Amino acid sequence: MDIRISGHQVDTGAALKTQVTDRVQGIADKYFSRAISSQITFGKGPHDNGFTCDIVMHVTQGLVLKATNSGMEAHGAFDGAADRIDKQLRRYVRRLKDRRPTEVIALAEGGAYDNGFDNAGYTLFQEPAAEEEVADAPLVIAETRVDVPDATVSDAVMMLDLRNTNALLFRNSGTGAYNMVYRRGDGTIGWVEPNRAPA
Repeated sequence: MDIRISGHQVDTGAALKTQVTDRVQGIADKYFSRAISSQITFGKGPHDNGFTCDIVMHVTQGLVLKATNSGMEAHGAFDGAADRIDKQLRRYVRRLKDRRPTEVIALAEGGAYDNGFDNAGYTLFQEPAAEEEVADAPLVIAETRVDVPDATVSDAVMMLDLRNTNALLFRNSGTGAYNMVYRRGDGTIGWVEPNRAPA
């Protein structure tokens, strides 16, 4: 697996790199024989003494896990983020075993399984010229085109957790209608299903 470690205003010494490489490789080997890549980024804010660690692990085609953690030391920040990645993978494998055992076998053997979803990239539009500028308007972010997965509501919630995002649009496999699951402010998951037109 390709493991890349970088730091923003943080010196990633040999001991930290060794710990990160061993732990990330161990997590990947525990669940999948051939994970694709991992990007681990350490950061330190200009106004505080804490460290942040962001981990993005590309496990298989279409499965990207993300975790972030903060701590007073770089090692502690990494350990917390790695624990979250480990927990996400453990949940994912357990859910797959319960629902689709053949997919687990294919993933564990390093095979590619097309699960119908991919991470959305994004592009920041150029800021408007001064004469076009609207007061207090947020920057517009354009999402790239992605396939909308067919999934049950529980599978969509699992995808939402794995992507570590706030919202997910999907086609409900039971009704065929577009639905959305999202993270609410109180930490629970919301589900939006459109009204059906009377027949």
